[in-house]
Amino acid sequence: MLDRKLLEEQMCELPIFEYHYIDVSRLTFTQRVRDICRTECPMYGKSWACPPGTGTVEECRQRCLAYKKALLIATVTEVSDIANIRETLDTRADHEEVTRQVAELVRQQTEDVYVLSSEACDECETCAYPDAPCRFPDRMNPCIESHGILLTDTLEQLGIEFQYGGNIVTWFSLIFYNE
Repeated sequence: MLDRKLLEEQMCELPIFEYHYIDVSRLTFTQRVRDICRTECPMYGKSWACPPGTGTVEECRQRCLAYKKALLIATVTEVSDIANIRETLDTRADHEEVTRQVAELVRQQTEDVYVLSSEACDECETCAYPDAPCRFPDRMNPCIESHGILLTDTLEQLGIEFQYGGNIVTWFSLIFYNE
C-alpha cells in the first residue's frame, strides 16, 4: 500500500506545482493524439520513447491499464517569451529531473512503476531505434502523448488548470503504480 502521507511529505521538498492521484480508468486514449504525433512531431519514428516504437495505441492502453492508479504531477516555470520554442523546451529538463525524483520515491514503496512524461527521451545522443533495443529502458520515460493519452480531457475532468496564460509553461508526468 502506498503511504501517501509519506510520499506527500517527500514531494513537498520538490518544486512540484500540483499533484493528483488518479484512477487510471479515467484516462482517455485516442488514435487522434497519435495521429498528431505522426504528422507534427519531428521525433516520430526516431526513438523507442515515441511512436511507433512505443507500440500501438491499444498496446499502450493495455500497458497503462495494467496499473490501477497514477500520480499526476505538474511543474510550472516562467519564460521571458513563450513563443520562443527553444527557451520553452529548455525548461523541460528541470521537469524531467523532478519526474525522476518522484518516480524514485514511488519505487521506494512499490517496485511496480511505469512512468510517462514530457520527453521524447534524451538519454542517448542517438537512439538505437529501430536497429537495436533501448540501451537504458529503466531510464527512458516515453511521453504521455506517445501512448495516445488525451491528457487535456483528464485535466478538464479533474478540474485541473493547465493554461495559465502569459509566459507560464506547464509540464505534466504520469507515474503509474499498483499497490
